Amino acid sequence: MTETLVIGAMVRTLGAHPSGWRQPGAHRDPARDAEILRHIAREGEDAGLDYLFFGDWLATGPDLEFRDPYLLARIDPLSAVLYLAGVTSRIGLIATVNTTYADPYATARALASLDLLSGGRAGVNLVTGAEPRAAGNHGRGAHADTETRYDRAEEFVEALRRLWDSWDEDAWIADAARGVLIDPDGLHAADLDGAHVRVSGPLNVARPPQGRLPLVHAGTSPRSRRLAATVADLALIAAPTLDDAIATRRTLHEIAVEAGRSPEELRVIAPVLPVVADTDAEAHRIVERLLALVPLAEGHQATRPGFPANRTVAALADAFDVAIDDPLRLSSFDAPVRPAEALRLGERGAVLIDRVRTIAGVGSATGVPLTWRHLVAAHAVPAAFVVGDARAITDHVETWRDEGAADGFNVLSAFQPAQFEAFTRLAVPELRRRGLLAPPPEADADGRPPTLRDRLRVSSRVGA
Repeated sequence: MTETLVIGAMVRTLGAHPSGWRQPGAHRDPARDAEILRHIAREGEDAGLDYLFFGDWLATGPDLEFRDPYLLARIDPLSAVLYLAGVTSRIGLIATVNTTYADPYATARALASLDLLSGGRAGVNLVTGAEPRAAGNHGRGAHADTETRYDRAEEFVEALRRLWDSWDEDAWIADAARGVLIDPDGLHAADLDGAHVRVSGPLNVARPPQGRLPLVHAGTSPRSRRLAATVADLALIAAPTLDDAIATRRTLHEIAVEAGRSPEELRVIAPVLPVVADTDAEAHRIVERLLALVPLAEGHQATRPGFPANRTVAALADAFDVAIDDPLRLSSFDAPVRPAEALRLGERGAVLIDRVRTIAGVGSATGVPLTWRHLVAAHAVPAAFVVGDARAITDHVETWRDEGAADGFNVLSAFQPAQFEAFTRLAVPELRRRGLLAPPPEADADGRPPTLRDRLRVSSRVGA
């Protein structure tokens, strides 16, 4: 495992926590996303992060207000990274494309153009989609099954590679004296005729500076892991615990080896949601406020379209198998959780209570009572917070690296811009001091900054 880590930011302008937008000073207006995107990009670049990552979701609906507000209205990822290419010069820019619905030629063309315009800083996250509403938005009666989607995704990757390889590196001659612009033998057709993807080529964009752009993929299914292990440069994992992450990384490496690929060519990236402050106590107060601001079924909330059914004390009791006639089901949200009631939540309830006490600093030790509001919010909106000062955040990252759990991290911010600033200004210097994050890269002899592949430390021939 490399000593320094790949560290990027997963950009969600309304924040990664459902109640983040309600924090004082938080960005909450998608119509003004251009401002916050510029701020995030400059903050991340100045901090020396490796990339900005933009996910995607091809549908919307009122239910997302309570589940994932950042998905309600968002800038198209390719548009976002192209916009930021003009206001940055060093940081990598990764956009998400859904292979189920996208056209491979148009995608290859747009990404090659982005790579040229950004000086080799483009990457692409390929997803296959899991939102049934997206099918209707693309003129389809139903969402394709898993096998079909991944069969198409594999052919989509091959199409991208062939199109990006349309031009040899020395095909563009531009000899004005002889009147020779190109070597025609250096221009190649794609000629892919698959079951799901057909494309002729060549691509009418010059060869991207990186040749083949870095590929990213995430997922937990066997097909998803195979795609990540065999063709991706970055495999994004969702591992709730350290042991889960270690096992997932090991599995991905095993699949890569079986496919004839060196595991060193694959960077396994874990998510991290740090809540950072100058002190642990201050960070705990931020989490406590995030929990307090999660909309629960009180007042008018329960009548809103799409409001989740799990945001009541009774729903929490159901989840932990509390007797149907137990009076704790009638507890008000702001009532303290008494010891006898905590016992009736069982072992799983004890785990939740311990977790809330750890991340929010509530309980007898701090004088802030643990309430049913805290428990219902934490159970209904699970978030893998890492909470504390710069040292606490860095300890987490260092442990995961040393235990072989990840080669890097995607940093999410509970709300923007304050929590992203807290990470870049407090945690990043400590990460760099411990040698976990490489110093900001320097330009080469010709003044060109490193490409995204350079920053990820992956060969341009990965998966060739």
